Amino acid sequence: MTISKIALAAGVSVPTVSKVLNGRADVSPATRAKVEALIEEHGYRRRRAAVTKGSGMIDLVFHELGNLWALEIIRGVERVAREEGLAVVLAECEGGTSPRQEWLDGVLARRPKGVIMVFSDLDPSQRRQLEARNIPCVVVDPTGEPTGDYPAIGSANWSGGLAATRHLLELGHKRIGAIGGPEWVWCSRARLDGFRAALEHAGLQVDPELIRYGDFHVERGYEHGLSLLGLDDPPTAIFAGNDLQALGLYKAARELGVRIPDDLSVVGYDDLSVAEWIGPALTTVRQPLLEMSLQATRLVLSLARGEHPQSTRIDLATTLIVRQSTARVASPS
Repeated sequence: MTISKIALAAGVSVPTVSKVLNGRADVSPATRAKVEALIEEHGYRRRRAAVTKGSGMIDLVFHELGNLWALEIIRGVERVAREEGLAVVLAECEGGTSPRQEWLDGVLARRPKGVIMVFSDLDPSQRRQLEARNIPCVVVDPTGEPTGDYPAIGSANWSGGLAATRHLLELGHKRIGAIGGPEWVWCSRARLDGFRAALEHAGLQVDPELIRYGDFHVERGYEHGLSLLGLDDPPTAIFAGNDLQALGLYKAARELGVRIPDDLSVVGYDDLSVAEWIGPALTTVRQPLLEMSLQATRLVLSLARGEHPQSTRIDLATTLIVRQSTARVASPS
C-alpha cells in the first residue's frame, strides 16, 4: 500500500494524505478520519527512512505530573536523551489513562524518535496511528495487565508486596492492614496479591476490613489511615501501596496519637528520596524507578533505529529497604 493508493481510495490528493501522516492541522476532521481509517484498514506503515529525518526529540507522557515519583522517571529519560543529543517533550494526561487526540496530533507533527508513556497508555486507535508512522512507543509501569503486545518496562510488584508483608510477619505482626492503589491498576493489584499470598502462606486469613484502595496520593493515605486506625481492633502494621500514601498514614497516626513504630509498623513502596528523611525513616520496597526510565529510553531509541531487542517486556527486581518505621509487635499490656 502506498500513499498514492490511499489518496485514490479516499478521493483526496497525495499531499493531503501526506499532511495527515505528518499531523498537519490544515486538514478537515472528516478528511482526516477517512484517511486514518484507510491507513488502518490497509496496515500502511511509513518507510523508516522517512521517519528518521524527524525531530531530535522524545515525547514523555505522564498520567500525572507534580510528585517525586515522576521526577525520578524524568531524571532517567533526560539522562539518556542528553547523551544522545535529544530533547524531551513533557505532557500530562491530567489524571486520565490516555492522552487527548490533540496531543497525538502534535506528536505526529513533531515526529519524535519515540514516545514513552508513564503509568498511562494509548488507546488502540492512537497506537495504530503511531505505528503507521513508525514512531515506537514504550510504556513504563503499565496500568493494564502485561500482554506482550507492546514494549513495556515495569517492576516485580507481586514480589515487592510479598517481601513487605513477610517482613511484618517476621516481626510478629498478625493483624496487618493494606492501603493499595486503584483497583483497576495492574501494579496495585499485583502488590496486594503479594500481600495476600504472604498472609495465606503464614496461615492467616485475609481480612477484607483491613484492606483499602487509594489513589497513590498523600491525601488518600491520610483518609484511609484514619479509617484503619479508628477501627475497634486496629491493625498493628500497615503496608502502604506507595511512599506517598505512607506519608499520609504518618499524618493520620500522629493526629491519633499512634506512635510509629512503637504502636504501628509501616512499610511503603517506591523508596522515594523523602523516605529516609522523614521521622522515623520509612521501611519501604525500593522500585528501581531510575533504572526503569533508563531502560525504557534506551529501548524506545533501539526500536527507532529499527533494531529488534531480544525482550521488549522487562520487569526489574525490587528490594526491601528496612529502616526505622517497623519493629516487633508490642506485647499485650
